[in-house]
Amino acid sequence: LPLAVLCSAGTPGVGKTTLGKELASRAGLSYVNVGELAKEGELYEGFDEEYDCPILDEDRVVDELEARMSEGGVIVDYHGCDFFPERWFHIVFVLRTDNSCLYDRLHSRGYTGKKLQDNIQCEIFQTLYEEAVLSYKKEIVHQLPSNTPEDLERNLDQIMQWIEQWMKDNN
Repeated sequence: LPLAVLCSAGTPGVGKTTLGKELASRAGLSYVNVGELAKEGELYEGFDEEYDCPILDEDRVVDELEARMSEGGVIVDYHGCDFFPERWFHIVFVLRTDNSCLYDRLHSRGYTGKKLQDNIQCEIFQTLYEEAVLSYKKEIVHQLPSNTPEDLERNLDQIMQWIEQWMKDNN
């Protein structure tokens, strides 16, 4: 059986990339940042003037990832998760960050105005967690706090334990 595949989801700025890359390194898994994948393959279907960013072509992203996902052993990093096939993931982690932390992180990335406000709102209303719970079996969706370096370490330890247990149970 191929290794469990993880999807880290959450609002921009919550620490998905930091967690995903470090986790891949510790667990010997491959890491896919969907934003970078889309940029490299130009997997877009237009441009959103209001948010000043390209619009992801979700079908092309799924087609692009299908072969890698069927082999397993992949950590996927993207803020949304509702368009990925349910069969891809054994577990889904949604990172959560306090609004004051998140505001500072997004502001330092140059987010302003509506883009900044909407991402903060998204976090306040748990939008991406709700999306994950509606897209996958509730028992595989887990929220993790992501405010401090200590949270990051705790999350890495917790997920590594889960991966090791999964490997024992499935191999």
